[in-house]
Amino acid sequence: MGLVRNALFAGVAVIALASGPACAADAPAMPTKAPAPLPAYDWSGAYVGAHFGYATGRSDWSATQPGGAAPALTGSLDFFKPFDFFTGIGSNFWGFQAGYNHMFPSRVVLGVEADVSFPSSFLEETILDLPSSQTISSASIGLASYAETPELSGTVRGRIGYAPGNWLFYATGGFAWTYDQFIRTQLAGMPAGGTAVPGTVETLLMVPRAGWTAGAGIEMALPSHWTARLEYLFTEFGHRSVTFPAGAQQFSSDLTLQSVRLGLNYRIGSDATPAGLLTTAPAALETDRFAVHGQNTYLNQYAFPFREPYHGPNSFIPNIGRETWDATLFAGVRLWQGAEFWVNPEIDQGFGLSGTFGVAGFPSGEAYKVGFSVPYARLPRMFIRQTIDLGGETQNVEAGANQFSGSQTADRLVVTVGKFSVTDVFDTNKYAHDPRSDFMNWALVDTGTFDYAADAWAYTYGAAVEWYRGPWTLRGGIFDLSIAPNTTDLDPQFHQFQWVGEIERRYELWGQPGKVAVTGFLTRGRMGSFEDAIQLAALTGGPADITAVRRYASRGGISANLEQQITPEIGAFARAGWADGNNEPYEFTDIDRTVAGGLSISGKLWGRADDTWGVAGVVNGISGVHQAFLNAGGLGILVGDGQLPNPGLEQILETYYSLPVGAWRATLDYQFIVNPAYNRDRGPVSVIGARVHAQF
Repeated sequence: MGLVRNALFAGVAVIALASGPACAADAPAMPTKAPAPLPAYDWSGAYVGAHFGYATGRSDWSATQPGGAAPALTGSLDFFKPFDFFTGIGSNFWGFQAGYNHMFPSRVVLGVEADVSFPSSFLEETILDLPSSQTISSASIGLASYAETPELSGTVRGRIGYAPGNWLFYATGGFAWTYDQFIRTQLAGMPAGGTAVPGTVETLLMVPRAGWTAGAGIEMALPSHWTARLEYLFTEFGHRSVTFPAGAQQFSSDLTLQSVRLGLNYRIGSDATPAGLLTTAPAALETDRFAVHGQNTYLNQYAFPFREPYHGPNSFIPNIGRETWDATLFAGVRLWQGAEFWVNPEIDQGFGLSGTFGVAGFPSGEAYKVGFSVPYARLPRMFIRQTIDLGGETQNVEAGANQFSGSQTADRLVVTVGKFSVTDVFDTNKYAHDPRSDFMNWALVDTGTFDYAADAWAYTYGAAVEWYRGPWTLRGGIFDLSIAPNTTDLDPQFHQFQWVGEIERRYELWGQPGKVAVTGFLTRGRMGSFEDAIQLAALTGGPADITAVRRYASRGGISANLEQQITPEIGAFARAGWADGNNEPYEFTDIDRTVAGGLSISGKLWGRADDTWGVAGVVNGISGVHQAFLNAGGLGILVGDGQLPNPGLEQILETYYSLPVGAWRATLDYQFIVNPAYNRDRGPVSVIGARVHAQF
């Protein structure tokens, strides 16, 4: 209960800060007159919102013995996991809720609410292979392990409370449900009457449970139709039995959970707010101290049939479609003068085409190197940004994702420390940098040779410093690499790291703004040499294995990035990059040389000012020894057809058309890929895509 108590105190403090003044030092010593009282908040109406929190739980289980002669095996599982900053996984969860309240003249409030939550612990079960498990053994089953974890859960609850002014104190209770994953692994021996041999894993997905929940909470009204809440729930589920045929066992278990969650709700459907979120986006929440923005993106792609005389483990697959979906909350707080703290809880789901393999310039920047059919929670960003004004012209700053509205001077120093993406700061381009709103291809939204430090989701810990001086900006940073190339876990010891530097020059050409930036990186970590892998393969007679020849080494690269407004309606961009082609790329993708360029054109030219048409092309290449490695059966980050007898440049053309549809933005996209994975024997490939995106 210490976790619950501490979280309650922390949540009350957050709500109190949200309702309080910016800081005591900013308050006048002697107010001339008392401020007018705020009108009492009307809690009636429908609402939607999001929540994030932390949970602890327990499952008591029993298992039958084969033959039924021996006593049943019993045990218990503890579901509490502290948050691991380098895997991003713990007992934390994110989710959504929707409900309706009715407030009586007495200010008694009755309501009903439904919610769904997605735990990050599901990632620990499926990616890190560290489930909530227990080892069991007996003469009749040998040695095995049993594990279970919730995949997603939800409730349908009633609420009753009292609302003195802008606060609501309530009790809640009702029906609860969950879908769980159960795993039995045979570790040694063989069960009597079963077929499981050591290494046999039986997995049962999406097994439902039902139960009840009860709790209490406090909610506070905020500006712009928002409310914030702190809530505690106790949930108990009934027994559930599952059978593992190969292990010849049946397991029966119960499940209890306790959770503390912070939530934000947006009130809809009243005379003062939009009639629906499909036609009008909610107003962002921003006060003197706090800001909340959000986004929601769905992308679906399909690869048409194409020529493939052979394929390998990392080959692109024809005639298949895949989708991804993500929702992100951008929550920020001002800490002191010029300092902001931002945290971005996110829910992800889906897969890239071919499991995000087969093309070095991959078609979807929304697809990660890991994918799941079940939505899961992550924390991609959590950082502090300090801006120090140094003088010069004052510039207005508009509110946005991870950005407070306000002002800054042209000359300034900006320091960012924490977890974020290297490309949040480096290699940015206004016309091609965001797969949620402009181009989708990896080699267009970022320079393909920029092998920036990242986990499998493109985020890492580090620090970046930016010095703005007149038309110049100097940037530098140091960032953590993953433990091994292209993996999910960041190095907790920071033994493997990367330096990044950038110089940017802004200018005007024929009265139109533009900029050019040069970015360099140096990676220090355990990586493999292509030549060493080829030589080892010649000795063993097997395929080239880069993992067998990794040693501590360096890999560097340099790139140039240009953006130029041609007219107010037409913008152009170009990128070019080179990276060391003797060692394997560490994090991003298999590109040693790249040249890209394109146009972004406003629909104002044809009478649709809110539409955008984009067209761009990119040519990617790899070194000769990199080609020989792939021809020897080697596998890269994204590519590897098992052989590469006829290598060629990977050439990609992408065009998209984006237009507003109510509160959403819809995009149709087409990509034509010649020589996917540098292979002249396969393709060409046509990929179509459709994307819908909303933000506030």
